Amino acid sequence: MNRRPRYRWAVLAFAGLALLLWWAPLPGAAQDRGTPQTGQPLAVPPVAPQNRAEFLQAADEVMAEMSQIVHLAPKGELKKSIRTREEIREYVLKDFQEDKDKDKRRSDELMAKKLGLLPEKFPLEDFLVDLLTEQIAGLYDPKTREFYIADWIAPNEQREVMAHELTHALQDEHFSIEKWADAAKPNDDAEFARHAVLEGSAFGAMMDWTFRAQNIHFRDVPNLESLLNPDMINGGEKDSKFDSAPPYLRDVLLFPYLSGAVFTQRLLQEYGGWPGFYKVFANPPASTQQILHPELYLKGAKPDVVALPALPAGESARWKKLDETVAGEFFLLEWLKEFSNEARAQELASAWTGDDYAMYEEAKPGTGAPAPHPLLIWRIRTSGDAGAARLFGGMSQALDMRYDEKTDLLRRPSYFEFQTPQGGVYLRCRGAECLLVDGAERALYDALTTAMGWPTAPALKTHDQEIAWQRIAPERLQLRYIVDTTHALY
Repeated sequence: MNRRPRYRWAVLAFAGLALLLWWAPLPGAAQDRGTPQTGQPLAVPPVAPQNRAEFLQAADEVMAEMSQIVHLAPKGELKKSIRTREEIREYVLKDFQEDKDKDKRRSDELMAKKLGLLPEKFPLEDFLVDLLTEQIAGLYDPKTREFYIADWIAPNEQREVMAHELTHALQDEHFSIEKWADAAKPNDDAEFARHAVLEGSAFGAMMDWTFRAQNIHFRDVPNLESLLNPDMINGGEKDSKFDSAPPYLRDVLLFPYLSGAVFTQRLLQEYGGWPGFYKVFANPPASTQQILHPELYLKGAKPDVVALPALPAGESARWKKLDETVAGEFFLLEWLKEFSNEARAQELASAWTGDDYAMYEEAKPGTGAPAPHPLLIWRIRTSGDAGAARLFGGMSQALDMRYDEKTDLLRRPSYFEFQTPQGGVYLRCRGAECLLVDGAERALYDALTTAMGWPTAPALKTHDQEIAWQRIAPERLQLRYIVDTTHALY
């Protein structure tokens, strides 16, 4: 699969990464495959050296088979090679070092850490290099039109990897997949959705190849979504990087394969097979919401375009913008799921219709500061007032659980404010929208909401006034209570 420099995509960019984790539960799997395995720990040596002539012959045979399965004719010569673990590690490091979007990569990391999806001191890039080095089974690189396979993959498992990767190669010849994916920039959510198309379709094609002798077609597999449930995945190697990854990273890794496969199957059913499926390259999904809910894609539902208010003049010089982009329903779901149960998170996140967020850091950190202070501004639009009111309950709960050290708490219907050692946190939902500002002073927050045309938010009362408020309206202070849809008081 094509390389992606930013960490949000880096964990899904190497297409063999998860192939051996979860194909076996599908019906009709051959009985001599054994238990699906993850990649081996770094200390485990590779299997016996592969015979290059046999590898090339196998790749040519699988390419011919995949061409027939997916109805795409090969157009040119494809380079093929076998790589050692050391060569793969060098490749991964080179990819990181050549990344010209360091601010964007840092923004992704700060966003995840700001919201509690990754621990504050988590060594993300080092972890990813080890994870990718450990897990990669094979890779197709559209920049060089080269397919390579890891030399520790057993011969009887190589052809599944080839079936997946060579699907990418065939699609690239016909649709220029890297250019196609990059066309979604600078919308991260739309770009992620396109990668789900690529990985999900390659997974589906691999399944068609795997079960071709049984005449089982991927598009006809019943209950695919339940069969590909991430809860069924067991890494096996308990000292592997995949098993030790935070849940968010594992979900980012698996989303293009699991949700992408369900999306692919739905389109194969709708369009009558692989030739019809390729309509998706002319009409790509606009968001991860369309991947999570294929019926919205088929209906042509598009996300709302949301714009952030500009920083006030007095603040613009203080902050350096690292990135501004769309988070999407998938990211919102991941955040809510981190601090709630999955069913509730799915219900709340499904109200998403669009968003925009910006990550900043201080342009001139104070003397002795360990790192520039980060600032997050995130504006989310929902399907209506009721959806925003419910989303407020989930977001305020997540923020309350995210920060252990809180002072000056202020809770009102559809408004939540408190102070942390990292700055003030302000959440408000009004009408069909919610605005979260994390890491700022109240004056900055007020300036932003004024620019949005919102009235002034409630102010913190004296201690005695707050106690009185809590006595007369205790039920309003329950985080899950907020179902108010009027927002008229504030």
